[in-house]
This record gives sequence, C-alpha cells and structure tokens, in this order.
Amino acid sequence: MTQRFGAVDVHYPPAGGARAALVVSSSTRFDDLVEERTAWLDTVADYQPGQFYLRELPALAAVLATTTPVDLLIVDGYVDLDPAGAPGLGAHVHEATGLPVIGVAKTEFHRATHAVPVLRGTATTKPLFVTAAGFDLADAAALVTAMAGPYRFPDALKRVDSLARARD
Repeated sequence: MTQRFGAVDVHYPPAGGARAALVVSSSTRFDDLVEERTAWLDTVADYQPGQFYLRELPALAAVLATTTPVDLLIVDGYVDLDPAGAPGLGAHVHEATGLPVIGVAKTEFHRATHAVPVLRGTATTKPLFVTAAGFDLADAAALVTAMAGPYRFPDALKRVDSLARARD
C-alpha cells in the first residue's frame, strides 16, 4: 500500500470565511505532489488568543474529508508551544485525527525552546522551527530539511499556501 503524506494550510480572506488547502505526496520529500484539494467554509469562529485551533480545526477537517486518509500531516505552525507540551495547533490536529503531525513554523516563538531550528536552501541565519507529535522530533527535522525545493520554505508548503490563498 502506497503511503500518503499531506501538508495543509488555511487562509482567512478579509471578507470572511476560510479556505483550507491540502497537498498530498507519495514521498516524504514531497517532490511528487499527487493530489491537491481545497475546501471553503462560509463561517468560521472568531479569533480567540490562545485558542486559534478552534478557528482552524473545522477548516482542516473539511479539506481532509475530501480525500482518502493520509499517513502523516504537516501543518503551518507549532505542534506544541513549550517543552512542557502546551498544545499548539499541531497538537490539536494530532488529537483530533490520530495522525502523526509535524509543525513547521516560520517564526520563532520564545517559549518553544524545544523546537528544532532547520536551515534550508540559502537561508543561513533564518531557520524554520520544527515540532512534532506522534513522530520523532529529530526525524521530523530531518524530513523538513530533505523536503523538495531550493529555498528556505519547501516547495510543497509554498504550494499549499498558494492554494489556500487562491481566489475562486
């Protein structure tokens, strides 16, 4: 059975609603995107500091429901917010789906001292920050390092961001 690896992102247009996007690959390098999906939600919860997952989870569930299950999921952001395990978006996704989740954050969060900084491409001073649930953290960092693309941000994560931001 072929394994499927997914990456997701959600965008919130100024006019309201949310568009969630998913890209799927048969490789952890994400060098062969075999599927792209989007889902639109007309209504989303208001942003609540510290409870961003309440806004994000319904959109992610909607896009994941449009395809056959994946074996691992990459999210934009942190899985956990500190070494004690304060849950970030990825932890809530892991809990809701049971999937191994890798979080890839573009900015450093001061409490996330456990996150593994990953330098990719020509970025020698601006790392990505990797966290994980249900997946070894060192292996998660190695996976993100090896993802396809010559730049700091892997190609698949750029693609899923573009899909989430696309207009109909």
